[in-house]
Amino acid sequence: MDDTFTKEQRSKNMKSIRSTGTTLENKITKELWRRGFRFRRNVRKLLGCPDIAIQKDKIVIFIDSCFWHSCPIHGRVPTSNIEYWEKKLMRNRERDIEVTEYYIQKRWNIYRVWEHEIKTDLNGAIDRIVNFISKSKANS
Repeated sequence: MDDTFTKEQRSKNMKSIRSTGTTLENKITKELWRRGFRFRRNVRKLLGCPDIAIQKDKIVIFIDSCFWHSCPIHGRVPTSNIEYWEKKLMRNRERDIEVTEYYIQKRWNIYRVWEHEIKTDLNGAIDRIVNFISKSKANS
């Protein structure tokens, strides 16, 4: 199936996709900050550039979008350029596994939250993150 956009339009669309400072990330981090948690966002020196990191307590949190991280519920492969997208999304999944294993091996506390969890129940997702951070700090 041919792409419905021209090459220039597709390029413009792809360039506008943000990897940091997303709406979901902003909602989560603003609420965590309001509740008194202090952290850094998108720490490039840490593997996988976690969305939220509390380095002194060895805590990293990733907010995974359903599309880019191939959510088992909502993830889908686009209908055009299928070979490219299957390869791209599979590599993203593999990288997620590698990053998770790295932090587990280094004895860091890692938490991944799906985009759909935040969209369907923002307060519940924040509460789960708060509980995770609190338990992780208590165990450090």
